[in-house]
Amino acid sequence: MRGLFRDNLFEALVGLLVVLLAAWFVFFAWQRTGGSFHKRIQVTALFPAANGISTGTDVRVAGLKVGTVTGQKLDPQSYQAEVTLSLDSDVKMPSDSSAAITSEGLLGGTYVALVPGGSDQPLKNGDMILDTQGSIDMMGLIGSLINNSGGGSGGNADAKAGSTMMEESPAQ
Repeated sequence: MRGLFRDNLFEALVGLLVVLLAAWFVFFAWQRTGGSFHKRIQVTALFPAANGISTGTDVRVAGLKVGTVTGQKLDPQSYQAEVTLSLDSDVKMPSDSSAAITSEGLLGGTYVALVPGGSDQPLKNGDMILDTQGSIDMMGLIGSLINNSGGGSGGNADAKAGSTMMEESPAQ
């Protein structure tokens, strides 16, 4: 038995390393999808458009992460995106808080921003956030800005400049 352990020591250490890496990967994936040792509450929000968010997307208040998106589906009555948010229960958000899908910048990621309301009652497990704003199509917005930035002359500036030069040149 002692000889068998000595002969297979390398294989045993490699196996232990593989098991530890697998456990770390499972823990990391669990954390990214909203798993936590902290008590959390689940709230939902209806968005007209939920472009750019998915399971694991951050939920932030004042730029600080307070939760994650844990699910999304189409609401059959309103045809809006019903997004489930898992929030840290230590953060007591007022029940009339609003939610907006926001971008970190032109090339940044997307997240759900919560803006605290003025209510004395906090959000509870199962509540719905009623005041929401969907994502803005940044590429469509940039495209419309590019298409609409042609000056005010509509391309006639060159024609007018050419006719002015022809009038001022001496006749031969």
